[in-house]
Amino acid sequence: MHKLINLLHERIGMGLKRKAIVRCSDWALRYRVMGMPFQGRWTFKHHPWLLDMHNCDSELMVGQKAAQLGFTENALNKAFFNIDIRGASVLYVLPASTPDARDFSTSRFDPALENSEHLKTLFTDVKNIHHKRAGFANLYIRGSRSRSQMKSVPVGTVILDEVDEMNQRNISLVFERISGQVEKQVMMISTPTIDKFGINYYFRQSTQDHYYFRCPHCNHWTELIWPDSIVITATNILDPKITDTHLICKECKKILPHESKAEWLSIDNAKWVSGYTDRMSRGFYLNQLYSMTVKPYELAQAFFRGQRDPADEQEFFNSKIGVTHEVEGARLTDTQISGSVGDYNSAETASGVITIGVDVGTWLHYEVDQWFFDNKVATADVNTIARCKVLKAGKVKDFEELDKILLQYRANFTVVDANPERRKAFEFASRFWGYVRICFYARGIQGKQIHLSNDEELSMSVDRTSWMDSALGRFKNQKISIPQDISLEYREHLKAPVRIYEKDQDGNATGRYVTGNEEDHYAHARTYAEIALQMAVSVARNKDIH
Repeated sequence: MHKLINLLHERIGMGLKRKAIVRCSDWALRYRVMGMPFQGRWTFKHHPWLLDMHNCDSELMVGQKAAQLGFTENALNKAFFNIDIRGASVLYVLPASTPDARDFSTSRFDPALENSEHLKTLFTDVKNIHHKRAGFANLYIRGSRSRSQMKSVPVGTVILDEVDEMNQRNISLVFERISGQVEKQVMMISTPTIDKFGINYYFRQSTQDHYYFRCPHCNHWTELIWPDSIVITATNILDPKITDTHLICKECKKILPHESKAEWLSIDNAKWVSGYTDRMSRGFYLNQLYSMTVKPYELAQAFFRGQRDPADEQEFFNSKIGVTHEVEGARLTDTQISGSVGDYNSAETASGVITIGVDVGTWLHYEVDQWFFDNKVATADVNTIARCKVLKAGKVKDFEELDKILLQYRANFTVVDANPERRKAFEFASRFWGYVRICFYARGIQGKQIHLSNDEELSMSVDRTSWMDSALGRFKNQKISIPQDISLEYREHLKAPVRIYEKDQDGNATGRYVTGNEEDHYAHARTYAEIALQMAVSVARNKDIH
């Protein structure tokens, strides 16, 4: 009998303790157990900035941050808290289903369960990579590239991890997933890339909180920022003096020892300070100067590497400092575009080799090009020996108007954006069989290769970066001319894409183009017209397209 009474008391006590857990931070402290490097029960000692983030209840919470600062662990704790305490399902969105969902399960979710007995008993079904069940609540893990996956899950909490790597067009679907819920929250976290793109677009609209602490020397409230808060004690990465690099208070210039960060950055000595107090969403920014594991000299080394390699430069500012950055020459300038203006106005007719590129959106933006060749250069890449004369750039509302343009210029070949109006684009290509193909930007294609589908599909697939390099690079090497009356809109669209640099799995520098909150339709029309040249050379110049 005494055993039954004791068990009853224990169960009641456990129930009361669980009812007392009303904040995510309380849940983490009680139930979350971590592995290396900070092994043991969850604590905010090594990531004090995460406390307010755990308990933030804004409907939209944005984290623009450097890498390895605990933001993903915070996201996991929010997911577990909602599932365990509130019994609410959670949608966790990653850039892609494969390999991101698999990697998330093996490197984040599985270790969390292995370390915590409570989480082991909470989840009853974890075999499916994309779906983890905990009683009546569910953790759905999805990739951002599938609209159907994003549409099919009604939840109250959505977490988007690495926003800048996602399909930006599909992010809006996330807000639809929670529109019918009474209690709801979207959490977005990512290292940034360029201004007004991805996480930075949402962070700009938020409270823009920065983490301040009271300097142990001068007692001023201050923050760690690059480069004001660091003293680099070397002139190059090989100088052994680099290990003496240290942090300083930007107010009093005294040294802030890395070894005692846990003290002068502690919860009792620090706070988030909002840049704006009248915003609906709350935003948090943090850089690696705050990290307990990254030593100051390691940041100095990363900075020096960035001076030698554009991919390392991009990585330093995005992933170490947590700020947007453009490598020099990453986008076209007004000077480069103005330098390509010819002594002619837009033409309504033309002869010779003519190509047209069409970008599909609310409008159909098109570019008509005439091509000239340098026969002295022997190469299989026709684009490298050709000069481009842009005859006209404009936009129409529907594909029927586009028919007239093809007939007017008697284009040798036209390439049309396949999305988002794939059916209409295919119908258009079918009307001009053999002279038009719809184009997909695809992964896994090397250089300027063009992968053609069968004739029935009338499509092609290309590598986006390589062809945009070729199309926009003409303005840099002066192998293109544009009409004097070209629109300001055309010029602005060409400047919108920014080439960002990354490292592939072999450590080689690669690039891709991203665009902020500006329109870039003419830049893609220019690219499709460039692609069309390779197709045009195989079509007889005097064939009738009627």
